[in-house]
Amino acid sequence: MPIAFSSSFFLSVVKGDLDISLILVLGEQLPPVLVSNGHKNGGRDIMLGGNVHNTCLTVIEPDANEEFTEDKEAYVASHFYINNVGDPFVESNYGVHLRQFEVAVFDWREVFPDGILYASRDSHYSVFKAARMYKMECMKVDTLVSGEIDSADFKVKLLANKDKPAIINVNIGTTVKGAVDDPEVVIKALEETRFTHDQFYIYCDGALFGLMMPFVKCALKVSFKKPIGSVSVYGHKWIGCPMPCGILMTRLEHINALSSNAEYLVSRDATIMENRNGHVPIFLWYTLNKKGYKRFQKEVHICLRNAHYLKNCLLAAGISAMLNENSDMVVFERPLDEKFVRRWQSACQGNITHIVVMPNVTIEKLDDFFDELVEKCSSWYQWENSSLLVLQERLGARIVFVPYITEF
Repeated sequence: MPIAFSSSFFLSVVKGDLDISLILVLGEQLPPVLVSNGHKNGGRDIMLGGNVHNTCLTVIEPDANEEFTEDKEAYVASHFYINNVGDPFVESNYGVHLRQFEVAVFDWREVFPDGILYASRDSHYSVFKAARMYKMECMKVDTLVSGEIDSADFKVKLLANKDKPAIINVNIGTTVKGAVDDPEVVIKALEETRFTHDQFYIYCDGALFGLMMPFVKCALKVSFKKPIGSVSVYGHKWIGCPMPCGILMTRLEHINALSSNAEYLVSRDATIMENRNGHVPIFLWYTLNKKGYKRFQKEVHICLRNAHYLKNCLLAAGISAMLNENSDMVVFERPLDEKFVRRWQSACQGNITHIVVMPNVTIEKLDDFFDELVEKCSSWYQWENSSLLVLQERLGARIVFVPYITEF
């Protein structure tokens, strides 16, 4: 059987000192897809097996001795209208695309139409918003102090709804506390309540920490060797893509369940909106090439170290604080001055707030924040050099310490 590859692709863009050279690498032959959708397009069948992408661009590890790389703007990103329509792996009749970048970077509703969505109370609010939009029955599961899902309450709710499939949102880093729901704990709860693998679907929300976790050796591992259905991460958080974007990884069986052949595109479409931002893959590809594995690993470890530094400073000053294991989110008592909150762009929820320690947050910046916070606390609580116990008594048992130590 002959293998049909995409036409060769080479792009060199030069602007000042910017030189991006992209060379296609032939990939392995993909398995055959749907051969025809039964429609004609200009007198011919849409033969999707003949226009499958078997090529992608490589992500090249930068020089090991290259500590810093000058930031450069991708010229192509601002000079072309790029739309990756349809399926990432199947060509369409729209020629201005960058699927090669997309492949290089790589709804539960259809799986269980009558399923119940289970999500911890610390899950992102958009999870519950999506449930309302899809008119899904949703169960909020209690959480531990750390923000992790409470397996005992989860099992109680599963047993009360044993007659319906379970769709579980597993947090790989909650929005406020940075807590990670252990997939093994969730799977164990499902098995103990007699849910078979064909009765549940697990979605892992990786958002920010999903792209940090692989670089921390003692962190939980999320793998498709386990009975999970999909994993998503954001490209605009840790990687720093300049526009909001996400990457979803799922099993082929779920893609096929949602895919349809679009005669209009001469392609297959596995998305809701059909169109995908064609600039996103090139930004992600560019950053992966610019930094490489070792620099990402170094940045993750620096962020976790700096987060521990801030937590320890707060505790030493008598300010209630907590930091989950392998998290870069330092949680502490909500400041009483809204001007202070706005100045430091500190996201608040109820009586707590947090600081997310990202690569741009240096020790010097943390010191400036800490010094100002301590100064403000003196007026807010009318204390100076108060012991931790005294402050806790004044604030009440609203913040509990989680003194985890991250191993690098």
